[in-house]
Amino acid sequence: MTSMTIAGRLDPGAADFVYVPVEVPAGVNRMSVSYTYSRPPVEPGLPSNSCCIGIFDEKGIELHGEGFRGWSGGARTEFFLSAGEATPGYLPGPIGEGTWHVVLGPYQVSEQGLDYAVTVAFGFGPDGGAPEQQYPPLAVEGRGPGWYRGDAHLHTVYSDGKRTPAEVAAEARAGRLDFIVSTEHNTSASHGAWGPLAGHDLLILTGEEVTTRNGHFLALGLGPGTWIDWRYRARDGELEDAAERIRSAGGLVVPAHPYCPFVACRWKFGYDSADAVEVWNGPWTADDESAVDTWDAMLVSSTRTESGRTSGRWLPAVGNSDAHSAPQPVGLPHNVVNAAALSRDAILEGLRSGRSWIAESADVAVDFTAEAGGTVAGIGERLAADDGAPVTVTATVVGVPHGVVRFITDEGQTQQVTLPGSGEGTSSWVTTPRRSAYVRVEVRHPRPDGTSGSGTAMGPDLPLGPMAALTNPIFLGR
Repeated sequence: MTSMTIAGRLDPGAADFVYVPVEVPAGVNRMSVSYTYSRPPVEPGLPSNSCCIGIFDEKGIELHGEGFRGWSGGARTEFFLSAGEATPGYLPGPIGEGTWHVVLGPYQVSEQGLDYAVTVAFGFGPDGGAPEQQYPPLAVEGRGPGWYRGDAHLHTVYSDGKRTPAEVAAEARAGRLDFIVSTEHNTSASHGAWGPLAGHDLLILTGEEVTTRNGHFLALGLGPGTWIDWRYRARDGELEDAAERIRSAGGLVVPAHPYCPFVACRWKFGYDSADAVEVWNGPWTADDESAVDTWDAMLVSSTRTESGRTSGRWLPAVGNSDAHSAPQPVGLPHNVVNAAALSRDAILEGLRSGRSWIAESADVAVDFTAEAGGTVAGIGERLAADDGAPVTVTATVVGVPHGVVRFITDEGQTQQVTLPGSGEGTSSWVTTPRRSAYVRVEVRHPRPDGTSGSGTAMGPDLPLGPMAALTNPIFLGR
C-alpha cells in the first residue's frame, strides 16, 4: 500500500467547495482517505472552522455529473472505497485510473484561516466482486385505499445518523408507521441496503436530503440509486434543474425545516419549485411556529382571485422527525396520507395533493370534513358550494388529553374548543365560502401552565401550546 498527504490552507471567504486533485494509478483496488483540519479557538460569536468531505472519481466533478462517489459531511474523518464495499455514505465500485478529487466543504472558516491535510492511501490487486444492491419494492401488495402513516425524513449511519437502517426500520414498526423515506445527506449510498428491511407491514421509499448552502430540501421517492447534486446556492439558478430531475422521475421536492437557525440550513430559494413544505420538524419548536405562519400566509395568497379565478396552486404541509439517533423518536411527527394504495406512487400523490395531515404519534387521530347540501369534502379537497351556502366543518380528535382544537381560515382562528381529559371529542363550526376561502385544523397540547390560551380574534393569548396535529386545508367555494 502506498500513501500521500496533501496539505493546504483556506482563508476566510473560501469557495463553498474546494477540490483536491488526486492522481490514481492503474491497478488500485482500494482507496482510503482521511483528513484533519485546524480548529483554533475563536472569540464568542465568531465562526469557528467547520469542514465537510466527499469524493468524486475520474469521471469528473461537473454539476449533476457522473463522477460522484460519496459524501460524509462532517460525520467522519476517514473513509474507504473498493469494488466490493465502501464506508457507509460512499459508493462501492472499481477504482479507476485517472484524476479523482477529494471535495472539501468549508462551511465556516475562522478569521485565523483553516489549515487542512488530506491523506490518501492506495491498495493494489484484483478487484473484488460487486456488491448486491437490494432495493426495496415500490409497493406493498394487497394494501388498497386508506390512510397510511409515514415519516419522510430520516437519517442513518449512511450520513450523520447513529442508527443502522435495521434499527430505523424497527423503530418505524414500533411507532406503528406504514412507510418511511430514506433521506441521507447528499448521497444515495443507502438505497441498496433497505430491500431486506421492507415487508408486508412497511413500505420503504428511497430519497435524499439535499443540503445546499442556502437551505436543505427533501427529494422524496427517487428511483433507487438516483443521486441529486447539492453544490449550489439560490443565486446560481440550479434548483430548477434539480427539481425537474426529481419530478421527471416521479419524486417530490420538499424544502425542509425552512427556519432552521444553523448555518446554510435556512431556506432561501423561495417556493416556486416546491411540491410541499416541511412545516414541522421533530419536537415542536419556535422554528416550526414560524414555518406554519409562513405556510398559512402562502395559503391565503393561493386563494387570491384574478378575473374571477384563483391560480389553483397551493403548497401542502408535511411533517417529519428528521431523527438521527436515540433518543430522537422516529415518527415524531409523521404524515397521515390518504392514498389509493400503500405504494410509492400513491403515497407521493397523496402528499403532492395535500390529502394528508400531520400527527405527533400514532396515538393521535383526526377526522376532518366539510359538508354543504349533502356534499362532503375531506382534507386537501375543495367543497364546491355557492358563496352564501352554509358549510359545516367538523373535526373529530382522539388522543390529545385536554387538547385545544383550533379552526383556522384565511381570516385566522375562528373557533377554539378544549377537549376533555379523555382526549376525545367532536367539534363543529358553520361558515360560508364567502367568509372562509379555506378551513384547516390545529390540535394543540395545553400550555406548560396547563391553560389553553384564548387564541381568539378578540385578543390572542400567546404562546400557544405545542402542536399535536395539523391538517392541510379544505378549500371552500366554486
